[in-house]
Amino acid sequence: MSGANFTILLALLLGPPGLAQHVERRGLAPRLGISLRGTAVLGGALSLGFVVVCRPDPSVVRAAACGAVALLALATGRRRSMIPALATAVLLLVLYDPWLARSYGFLLSVVATGALLTLAPRWSAGLRRRGVPPGVAEALGAAAAAQALCAPIVAVLSARVSLVAVPCNLLAEFAIAPATVLGFAALATAPVAMPVARALAWCAHWPAEWIAQIARTGAALPGAGVDWPGRWTGAALLLAVTLVVVLVGRRLLGHPWWCGVCGVLLVLVVVQPPPLTRVVTGWPPPGWRLVMCDVGQGDALVLAAGEGTGVVVDAGPDPRLVDHCLRSLGISRIPLVVLTHFHADHVAGLPGVLRGRAVGAIETTGFEEPADQAAFVRRLAAARRIPVTRAAAGEQRRAGELAWQVVWPPPRPPDLPPGTVPEVLPEALPAPPAPEGPNDASVAMLVRSGGLRLLLLGDLEPPAQRALARSPAAEALEGVDVLKVAHHGSAYQDPGLMGRVAPRLALISCGENNAYGHPAPGTVAALTDGGAAVLRTDRDGALAVVGGGGELSVARD
Repeated sequence: MSGANFTILLALLLGPPGLAQHVERRGLAPRLGISLRGTAVLGGALSLGFVVVCRPDPSVVRAAACGAVALLALATGRRRSMIPALATAVLLLVLYDPWLARSYGFLLSVVATGALLTLAPRWSAGLRRRGVPPGVAEALGAAAAAQALCAPIVAVLSARVSLVAVPCNLLAEFAIAPATVLGFAALATAPVAMPVARALAWCAHWPAEWIAQIARTGAALPGAGVDWPGRWTGAALLLAVTLVVVLVGRRLLGHPWWCGVCGVLLVLVVVQPPPLTRVVTGWPPPGWRLVMCDVGQGDALVLAAGEGTGVVVDAGPDPRLVDHCLRSLGISRIPLVVLTHFHADHVAGLPGVLRGRAVGAIETTGFEEPADQAAFVRRLAAARRIPVTRAAAGEQRRAGELAWQVVWPPPRPPDLPPGTVPEVLPEALPAPPAPEGPNDASVAMLVRSGGLRLLLLGDLEPPAQRALARSPAAEALEGVDVLKVAHHGSAYQDPGLMGRVAPRLALISCGENNAYGHPAPGTVAALTDGGAAVLRTDRDGALAVVGGGGELSVARD
């Protein structure tokens, strides 16, 4: 991208690269009567400004160095060739800073540039010979060439291969030039005419927002990427697969029908429409009541509230993972998001919950700690104009066949900061214990769905669990069907509450090989001894509770 941005700026100054040395050259420089050597000097100043504005990251330095070598050739009147320019720039930069040889960013930048200079013209010419319009052929050839050579390096870094990089780059390409030109124009005019700079920046934000939206949408698609072996063995394997795809693709280009079939199959793999996915994989199972998403070390649950509708309880730590879970369930409407408390492993994934869905409200605990995470939630809600309310014991709600009651935390008097207890309380309002931290202020819910009773305990720890067992709601908690075990199955559980609840099924959300040792063996043993079947996301993946009329079963994704 740095090379593309810099190329756009040089083209604005010099005109099309093929005419840069000719009398009929275009661009701003000849229109202003600037000579070739003067143009080269002005281009050098532009290169320096480009590095200063964009910061000297490896890709930026490489782009500026290649441009400087080309400008030197222009100033001396010698014939230019971009491959020698690239090689010269790489050599000079590595001699100046040998550590660049170990920089993946520098390697990706050089490889992408090499692909654009070597493979892209040939692939574009081949596409034109097969009837593809020139503009589309050039864009597709460039995007495919860069992806083919960069993907093995990216696989080493992320152990993942993108299936949407080429189409996303094509969709974003036409917005790059206006975003670059308008952005740099805003920077240039800011010192002398700030109102003009603001207007240019406002105009630039539209193409920039388009690029960002394309990136977010592409990354959020269920099949946007596939896991791939890391290390250089995985890179070699991917390079071999790429060669096979290229060889097969050359033959397929002569058969439009087969190309169409392959294109449709790729779209289905990437989009993964829920009706088709359900037929192929059986997920989600018909009649599901609750799904515990597999979001790693965190919590994210979905309660069925009608076709395409679900109440979400916590958002997990990763927007991508919770978004994938909701997409697989076909959830497009969320009447309520309940965030049990503000730890990052419960709220950091909120952008993924909100992405592309109609959300009615967000409900949180009144204990707004950690403060930065609470502010993060409020900023997101304000940006989407979603109301934020506080949950308190005694609250009851319904959405379709789903009904739930908040059983914790107790209501606290108004006009008091979170975590404080007044000296005198009205007789009708018993003094709640002051939370020892965010975990003990978690929102806990007793849910009724299809004849099943489900207790969701957030991250409550023993002090709050003991208080809950003595609360007015305690009697309603006896003998539930499903328990969402508190705090990822940690060792900090109250035996009294666990014995009173006595669930038939206990679900634990935790990350594989997490550093906390969740779930604790003692907690799992206590639940099992109490007659509960225990399932956990680190071993069983996403879990769907199905049942009604006393029947209870679980499906795994």
